[in-house]
Amino acid sequence: MLSWPLTAALATAGVAVDRWLGEPRTAHPLVGFGTLAIRIEARLNTGRRGRLAGLLAWGLAVLPPVLVAMGLIAALPFAAACAVHVMLLWFALGARSLSDHLEPIARALAQRDLAEARKLTARIVSRETAHADEAALARAAVESALENGNDAIFGALFWFAVAGGPGALAFRLANTLDAMWGYRTPRYLRFGWAAARIDDVLNWIPARLTAASYALLGDTRAGWRCWREQAPRWDSPNAGPVMAAGAGSLNVLIGGPAVYHGSIEQRPVLGVGRPAAAHHIVAALHLVHRTITLWLAVLIVLALLSVPFHG
Repeated sequence: MLSWPLTAALATAGVAVDRWLGEPRTAHPLVGFGTLAIRIEARLNTGRRGRLAGLLAWGLAVLPPVLVAMGLIAALPFAAACAVHVMLLWFALGARSLSDHLEPIARALAQRDLAEARKLTARIVSRETAHADEAALARAAVESALENGNDAIFGALFWFAVAGGPGALAFRLANTLDAMWGYRTPRYLRFGWAAARIDDVLNWIPARLTAASYALLGDTRAGWRCWREQAPRWDSPNAGPVMAAGAGSLNVLIGGPAVYHGSIEQRPVLGVGRPAAAHHIVAALHLVHRTITLWLAVLIVLALLSVPFHG
């Protein structure tokens, strides 16, 4: 485990690199990982050994790159190893990407350009947007901001604090496999069980820290109340607290009906106040960025407290 001062310094550097560069424009490592995962799934998801095959596939996809990262860090000189930690955290983070995808949706909705907003929203969500109205698009974007704040930012920061760059890498890869395999469909119900459950376990603490942070940085009373009363209704044990606390903190209503594969799915309503609109997307992004600042501040405080004081 890295010392707290080094963790704080490297985490701050990783966040700064992500804000400066964003995700790689070409040859993103996740593209190669996704291709590998598709090949592993095609080979092992044959209908036999179900959950065991899914667990084996998860291990074959995630463990080799994480072990390589650990070996590389152990073999390199200190300065180079620190650079690898920062690069791995940059790879795992998606704060700049989240803003890059959601801010144009907010602008399009503010300009009443529904066609553009539908096209942009379709790039980031799995629900159908071809006939979505302004409220539905705003709900989707706010939900994406709050949930991906945890999945693409705070989960990675948490595991970086626990296990450095390899920890952040393991979290990002596990989260990616959940997005690829963690569906309750005939094809993935048994095979994807391990990917979904492992992601739930890795996300359990980060999600609740994220939900608490969202609540503290907005309408705290509403955030806590929505988390307590509404989160248990949501299917996901981790997305529920994050989105309920975030929606309450922002005084916005999300959830409700959404179209998936041609059918309307009635989801629980989360939050309080007014239905989502363009300005709530911006507010959700601001909440995510305030939470990043809070988490880095906490790491810095932990670093300062860990330094021996000689009076």
